[in-house]
Amino acid sequence: MIELRRLSPADGIDVYDMLQEIPREENGFMNNGHGKSFEEYRVWLKTMDEESHRQGIVDGWKVPSTTYWMYVDGIPVGYGKVRHFLTDSLRTAGGNIGYVIRPGWRGQGYGKELLRLLLVKARGIGMDKALVTIRKDNAASLAVARANGGVITGETDERYLVWLDTREDMK
Repeated sequence: MIELRRLSPADGIDVYDMLQEIPREENGFMNNGHGKSFEEYRVWLKTMDEESHRQGIVDGWKVPSTTYWMYVDGIPVGYGKVRHFLTDSLRTAGGNIGYVIRPGWRGQGYGKELLRLLLVKARGIGMDKALVTIRKDNAASLAVARANGGVITGETDERYLVWLDTREDMK
């Protein structure tokens, strides 16, 4: 069974262990839970939960975002973030959605499912479309986006800009 759970300040050791397995930075995705002590992780969870309830731009650049854990048969195997809106800089690096799968669970279709579920969450907060920015050397992520109906609408020197319709459920 696959389910998406919203980050909670009460999340436990299972999520913590997953965060320690996923590199701090990989293909442009920042895992800020990596390398923290368990106590620091608990504080970080509270901060991330608060961030999801904020309105407007914070500290001149941060937009509200909501983090979700993807569980498969009760085991956290990946996670993603949905940014509630974009700034000019996020339109070229960052986008609305970022996602990552735990290393031992990659190559099994979970990335495709995680992005599909995140698109449903984006639709739930009023987005008709969502942007993912994908590094040009990340063929796996580009395949995941395309499998979810993503269309490359532009590029920078480093990234493809891929828009996805949140109104279509690509099962």
